[in-house]
Amino acid sequence: MGASVLGVGMVGYAFMGAAHSHAWRSAARFFDLPLTPELTALCGRNRAAVDAAADRMGWASVETDWRALLRRDDIALVDVCTPGDTHAEIAIAALAAGKHVLCEKPLANSVAEAREMAAAAAHAAERGVRSMVGFSYRRVPALALARRLVARGRIGEVRHVRASYQQDWLVDPEAPLVWRLRREAAGSGALGDIGAHIVDMAQYLTGDRLTGVCALTETFVKERPLPVGAAAGGLAAGGVSAERGAVTVDDAALFLGRFAGGALASFEATRFATGRKNALRIELSGSLGALAFDLESMNELAYYDNTEDPETAGFRRILATEPTHPYVHAWWPPGHLLGYEHTFTHQVADLVSDIAADRDPTPSFADGLNVQLVLDAVARSADGGGAWQPIGSE
Repeated sequence: MGASVLGVGMVGYAFMGAAHSHAWRSAARFFDLPLTPELTALCGRNRAAVDAAADRMGWASVETDWRALLRRDDIALVDVCTPGDTHAEIAIAALAAGKHVLCEKPLANSVAEAREMAAAAAHAAERGVRSMVGFSYRRVPALALARRLVARGRIGEVRHVRASYQQDWLVDPEAPLVWRLRREAAGSGALGDIGAHIVDMAQYLTGDRLTGVCALTETFVKERPLPVGAAAGGLAAGGVSAERGAVTVDDAALFLGRFAGGALASFEATRFATGRKNALRIELSGSLGALAFDLESMNELAYYDNTEDPETAGFRRILATEPTHPYVHAWWPPGHLLGYEHTFTHQVADLVSDIAADRDPTPSFADGLNVQLVLDAVARSADGGGAWQPIGSE
């Protein structure tokens, strides 16, 4: 393997695997990267299925045991796109083997696992082995611009954060009992799947940490038909059997939070918001202005400047497609919109650049642990009838 090539081995090939594959293929074609990612090996347990996925998504070879990736000299980075119950074992072993790691969110299914992963990442970093957790929405240009504006003081002291992530793919009570609905595989339901995103986003945009929460969770549909065929893998369509099984995760989570700097926050994560397909919305209200974002209009950022003449003041629509906006210089002329898949390409570009520069990427496994601590506090609060719960320490 040449010095300019970064050999990638990826574990998992479903929804996230497809998004990550597209990013690994695309990043060096649009960004001037110091290393060229190479789609070296795709790993999955079903040989026929992984062969087909590798052919479809452009991987050079396949493995059916992720441990084989760690023994290969042509693989420098392991990308973990599997259910949460496998993250810790794969990532920790990969770091110990000297492989850089990209791990999908949430980092783990428990605080204990996340602590082990963060410790392994810190130890590996001492040897120049890097790691990142995949909170890809940080790489939406409009949201990266929002972070820039907050850091520059454009909205002043942040006082309120309102965040929600709404989907509706579980509204049908006959939707199958996929792995995302089983605690042993997913850890939690809407809370970890999409709530993790808005917790990370709120802390990223404010540059602050949550110190405590109070919460409610609910499981609206207690049993679902067991999946067969493609449906067993997650979100994909497929058949169902006559047999039913228990849903062991939350369908929705609502919680309030307080930031260390004094801001108050509200959060909603649900996969039962009828009509909402992928609506991640976040609004920050500050002493000098406000920012608002909706993922379903992901190229736009709303900005309010409280110092303007009140007679003409109002929320301003910023189309975040200018070459001066984060990441956009690599793409199309102004007004030519970017999409969901670009966030993963930006993630790869940042990770590869950080590896080449021998610096720690963000968000780090420590950041992933911090989100896990918030999710744990939310779950404890909900289990305790909504009592206030402090966020544990890293």
